[in-house]
Amino acid sequence: MDATTFAAVFIALYVAHSVGDHWVQTSAQSAAKCRPGWAGRLADARHVATLTLTKVVLLLPVAAALGLRLSAFGLVAGLGVDAVTHWWADRRTTLAWLAKVTGQSEFYRLGTPAHPAHPTTADGKPAAHLGTGAYALDQSFHHLWLLVAAVLITTL
Repeated sequence: MDATTFAAVFIALYVAHSVGDHWVQTSAQSAAKCRPGWAGRLADARHVATLTLTKVVLLLPVAAALGLRLSAFGLVAGLGVDAVTHWWADRRTTLAWLAKVTGQSEFYRLGTPAHPAHPTTADGKPAAHLGTGAYALDQSFHHLWLLVAAVLITTL
C-alpha cells in the first residue's frame, strides 16, 4: 500500500461521510432510522445507501484525478464494511449499548435532558446546543470504520 494513496482515499471518504451524513441524509431518514422494527431498519438502509453512493461519487473522481489504482474488490470490501458498521451504529440502540458496555453511558447522554448537567435556559427548559455525547460517539465510531475502509480499499 502506498501511504499517499491511503491518505487520499481516507480524506475523500472522510469528506464524503460528512456530506452524506449531514447534507444528503433526509430529515425523515434521520428521524425514522432508530425506530423499532422494519420501518426503522429500512429508513436506516435508505440512509446508508445514499451515504455509500455519496462516498462512491466523491471517491471515484478523486481516484481518477490523482491516478490512484484501486481494485474493484477493495472498493466493494471497504465500502461494504463501512456501510454495515454505519447501519449498525445508526440504529442508535446498538450504539447506546456499546456506550454502556464500554462505560461511556454518561458521556452518551451528555447534552440531553437525560444527563444530570444538561444545558437549560434561564427558565429551566432544555437549551439549544450543538451536538451531544451520543453524536460525538456516533461520529467517532464512523471515523474508526472509515479508517478500516480506507485500509481495505488501498490494500485489497
